[in-house]
Amino acid sequence: MNLIQPKRIGMVCRGRAEDITLLGRLINALEEQVEVILDAETAAMLKRPGMKIGEMDVDLLVCIGGDGTILRALHALQKPTPILGINMGAIGFLAEVQPEESVSVLTRLLEGFEVEQKERLAVRIQGVKEEIPYAMNEAVVITSKPGKMLHFAIFIDGLELEKLRADGVIFATPTGSTAYAMSAGGPIVDPQVDATIIVPIAPFKLSARPTVVDIQSEISFALLELKDAELVVDGQFYRPIGKGERISITRGEPALFVRIWNKHFLKLRDKLRSEEGR
Repeated sequence: MNLIQPKRIGMVCRGRAEDITLLGRLINALEEQVEVILDAETAAMLKRPGMKIGEMDVDLLVCIGGDGTILRALHALQKPTPILGINMGAIGFLAEVQPEESVSVLTRLLEGFEVEQKERLAVRIQGVKEEIPYAMNEAVVITSKPGKMLHFAIFIDGLELEKLRADGVIFATPTGSTAYAMSAGGPIVDPQVDATIIVPIAPFKLSARPTVVDIQSEISFALLELKDAELVVDGQFYRPIGKGERISITRGEPALFVRIWNKHFLKLRDKLRSEEGR
């Protein structure tokens, strides 16, 4: 078991008043023991020096906020960096540490922590040189005009899986199976399963169902009619898609997270039950 003992810790927060308050507590608890580096926007709120997330060279990046804060940070990082999320949002499947325990957890992690890998998807437009961030949760192709269905085809390793008329389709990681894909009727998949989940969004076809394929497969998506469509990655990256453009989905570079929980389905139970009680 290899433990990482952090010497430089990056911090980013969503920017709400309660986030800034917690950030101040964490800085006070840690900065005499390790070097704390703030992202530029967070630093500006505290009138301290900072840098862009993509320029950080840290052993650990602490994200204070919800899952969206973590997803934005992952898209900005230029090198593999372990993430620790402190949940200031509603559910927080990626942000596992609660604010009231954050100081004690981070202090304990200074002694060393384990890293776990979570699968991501690589997304590219075939024939186009364009940087598209890895998908931590999902890549979605969806109609730009609600009420106007798309007509498209999906291929697995070059073989046609299905032609569909639908509002769109979700290509999700096992981690993302509890996000948009779950809301669209997809299965919940253990992150230890090497799979990509394909979930049609409101398909106009009774036989259309979610499909789970090997994450090593190459998935292709092609529009069959000229309709306004958009590619959305993790709800953070948006790009219009035109007829003739073919999207390729393959296994991407995994994201690194500090290992806090060991039992995925216990976490799943607690997160979903806490949301039902709201």
